[in-house]
Amino acid sequence: MEPPRKRRTSPVWEHFELFAQNKVRCLLCHKELTYSNNTSSMIRHYRAIHDHAQSAASGPDTSQNSRKKIVDDALVNMVIKDSQPFSIVEDVGFKELIHVLEPTYVLPTRQALKAMVDKQYEEAKEKAKKTLQKVMSVSLTSDMWTSINMEAYLAVTCHFIDEEDQLGTILLGVEHFPSTHTAENLAMAHSRFMEEWGIKDKTKCIVTDAAANMIACVNNLNVRHALCVAHNLNLIVKKSFEEVPGLSELRAKCRKMVTYFRTSTTAKETLTQVQKQMGLPSLKMILEVDTRWNSTYLMLERLYNLREPVGAALASLRTEITPPTSLEYEIIKETIQVLGAFQQATIELSGEKWVSASKVIPMLKMLSHTTQNKTKSLTSSMARQLGANLVRRVIDRSLKAEAITVRTMPTLLDPRFKKLGFLSSTKLEEAITRLKGNCAEIIRNTPSSTPLQLQEAIQTDQSSDSGDLWHLLDSNVGQSRQNSSAIVDATIEVDRYLSEVNLPRQEYPLMYWSKHKYIYPHLYKLAQMFLCIPASSVPCERVFSKAGEIVSKKRNRLNPNTVKKLIFLNKNQ
Repeated sequence: MEPPRKRRTSPVWEHFELFAQNKVRCLLCHKELTYSNNTSSMIRHYRAIHDHAQSAASGPDTSQNSRKKIVDDALVNMVIKDSQPFSIVEDVGFKELIHVLEPTYVLPTRQALKAMVDKQYEEAKEKAKKTLQKVMSVSLTSDMWTSINMEAYLAVTCHFIDEEDQLGTILLGVEHFPSTHTAENLAMAHSRFMEEWGIKDKTKCIVTDAAANMIACVNNLNVRHALCVAHNLNLIVKKSFEEVPGLSELRAKCRKMVTYFRTSTTAKETLTQVQKQMGLPSLKMILEVDTRWNSTYLMLERLYNLREPVGAALASLRTEITPPTSLEYEIIKETIQVLGAFQQATIELSGEKWVSASKVIPMLKMLSHTTQNKTKSLTSSMARQLGANLVRRVIDRSLKAEAITVRTMPTLLDPRFKKLGFLSSTKLEEAITRLKGNCAEIIRNTPSSTPLQLQEAIQTDQSSDSGDLWHLLDSNVGQSRQNSSAIVDATIEVDRYLSEVNLPRQEYPLMYWSKHKYIYPHLYKLAQMFLCIPASSVPCERVFSKAGEIVSKKRNRLNPNTVKKLIFLNKNQ
């Protein structure tokens, strides 16, 4: 029996025959399928069973296959970018939309869609591994996260300077972590990451928060450790707040009022109407989060800006909540002024796409300087004491940072800052000495760096017929001459670099090193090593923000392995 004429135009009929009123047979494998006056089941069978077994030319239609791949890729990218569930291909409305946009396209099953994601994950991972093979050194950030299912995950991001002297970031993975969060277990997990990605010998630093198990984990790995600056600033501000009598109570009063406006529908609508009547933009109150000091800053700033509509709204509402007095609003205003510089510092030091580790020391110096100047003009005793507390803690943190290699080396190697960022002249000299020592080590480990005359002298010593009697002494002399030469060369290179005029702060430091890699070849290698260190572990926290969208209530049954792949693809696109 011949198929209906309107169906003969479909290329899939080249591979099927209609042998009964509602039955078709595949000409390639002789499988029988139910036929209901459309070719959907036939196309699905061909693509699932035969499409990969034949070349594109032997498929139903080369141009149609090409179009199918374009739509398939777009579908996969939508699932990855927008955190859509695999079950979207079963949603009636989505099916109708696809049919209108692409009538000949047959949506894959959710299992087929998941297989497409798996394939893209493997391809993307292989590409990322090839990228990391080409870099000289990397730094990692690491943090833990707990999903809505109370499952723990460990995230590790990798930061490096690529062949084009640009800062690069790759999410290595978000691994399910069912084990207890001991330093030993965390160290083993990090080791697996580094071995899998081939970066064990390239990892120069790991940035984490101040959790004791994370610090012990990095110590077990025998890798340099840097504490997240964003967490440090959070602790500085929180402890400075707590040390000011009355300020915590004022903050709690503000929080209570903000909570009222965010949880009461009537209060929220009243505030919106009052803002419209005053000709103001409709803004919502911001509630602070205990783990983020800058959320306190944003809460107080928004409350102060909305003080007039908030007062008018409260006057028309039946509530026992009272707004701050004019004196309290003045304290809030000056508190915001003091904290403004810390907000700016937190934003700058949390960036992924620009060099941030080199900013830590000069940023701390500028914070102490700016806060001291602002405190002088304050009238509120609470705000003045808050300013004094902040300055004291920032100076203490700054002096500690100036004694740590992973903080001092990036600053000295940033042509915008060099020596200008340091508070202590003693710490500066110690840092320069360490820089010269690191540079000398690079020179000693560079085969072509040994002068020809010295190589000939060493060879002459080694080939002399003095026998074993003078071998040890001759070797020590040769090594001493090599060390002396390396130290001299390193001192010359470092002093010449530091004597140059600093770049303007708006310039990009990696562009400088790209242009000067042959002038200062050994410092260039150190720059690649230290300037890729992030100032904070915020990159991992951004990963968890996306993870929270993926592991949602609608997708709470996702396999942890699938979660890993989806987050990897989303963050590495």
